[in-house]
Amino acid sequence: MATHQIGYLIGSLASHSINRTLSKALIRLAPEELAFTEIPIGNLPLYSPDFDADYPPEGRAFKDAVEASDGILFISPEYNRSIPGALKNAIDWGSRPWGTNSFARKPTGIIGASPGNIGTAVMQSSMRSVLSFLDAPQLNSPEAYVKFDHAVFGEDGAVNDPQLEKFLRHYMEEYAAFVQRVLAANAPGHIGDSDPYSQGE
Repeated sequence: MATHQIGYLIGSLASHSINRTLSKALIRLAPEELAFTEIPIGNLPLYSPDFDADYPPEGRAFKDAVEASDGILFISPEYNRSIPGALKNAIDWGSRPWGTNSFARKPTGIIGASPGNIGTAVMQSSMRSVLSFLDAPQLNSPEAYVKFDHAVFGEDGAVNDPQLEKFLRHYMEEYAAFVQRVLAANAPGHIGDSDPYSQGE
């Protein structure tokens, strides 16, 4: 039975995204204690601080979906050696207005597929900097840079390579364990959850 709700964001808006195909494989291989809901990013307008005083419905719905998730999984391509614009725009919406960062303390994972050997490594490095600033804990190991081969990935999430399937299953098992650790550490009453400003008063 699923115990943790995971929101996942696909960084590509392409109708035949290889990262959407990868997401199906990851969900199929994930431990049964994780349940997945896609958080769409394609309907968000370009973020501007002008919206902070009165967030539009799309921005509020996005933030609500992130906040309702126990963890967030980013599945994204790499564009021009960095984060795709649509994904970065969504992250900006979720982090604002100032003081209402919806990603704070959410256990996150980053994975992506590319036709090339680099497998989204540079995008993931950029994402780690952004998520660190947003106080979103990250699964740092194993790292997962997937070279996508259409002959290996089925549209239904099947992975026709035993070694790659084993690795992706391991990645999702490690992510599930990471989510559990972060949520336990953030639970009310945990020793690390006290107010640092109340010490010595």
